[in-house]
Amino acid sequence: MLVSRTIVTGIFLLGAVTGCAGSRPLPDMAISSAEGAYTLGAGDKLRITVYGEEKLTGEYLVDGSGAIAFPLLGAIKAKGLTPPLLAQVITDALKNGYIDNPSVAIDVLNFRPYYILGEVNKPGEYPFVEGLTVFSAVAKSEGFTYRADEKRVVIRHKNGDAEILYRLDGMTPVQPGDTIRVLERRF
Repeated sequence: MLVSRTIVTGIFLLGAVTGCAGSRPLPDMAISSAEGAYTLGAGDKLRITVYGEEKLTGEYLVDGSGAIAFPLLGAIKAKGLTPPLLAQVITDALKNGYIDNPSVAIDVLNFRPYYILGEVNKPGEYPFVEGLTVFSAVAKSEGFTYRADEKRVVIRHKNGDAEILYRLDGMTPVQPGDTIRVLERRF
């Protein structure tokens, strides 16, 4: 009886462990989160903190050329870099004869805007917020027109070459700099 109870418990634990191991794709999640890291671009507003250096700490705008104007260092290319990578670039530059052992942190205050066009009541440029979906973007633009195709939408991503057709649902994400075009429905 004790042996059978031990075997049943062992089989149960083995099943629980293998079941848990099979449902946790940790390596894939780590890769996808690294690939999906936010890269800076024109229009982003940053808060750069240089600890112990109040005159260098402040808000900086990524200009149209993709650079920020930073005191002591001049123009620093930010376009295409992640905030932690830009912090490392600034840290390395400040170490080069300006500050001993600098510590730099970067926060994105305002992401670059997104654009919505087509069959919405108020097309235009809107500020991006994290977690934005196409439905939220349509709501900010005061809804669909009566001619709108409420099942399909076209999005051109900031660094994309072409528009991509998406099925419109509540989970269709919007990224900073995207251009959303709500299509006219077919009769």
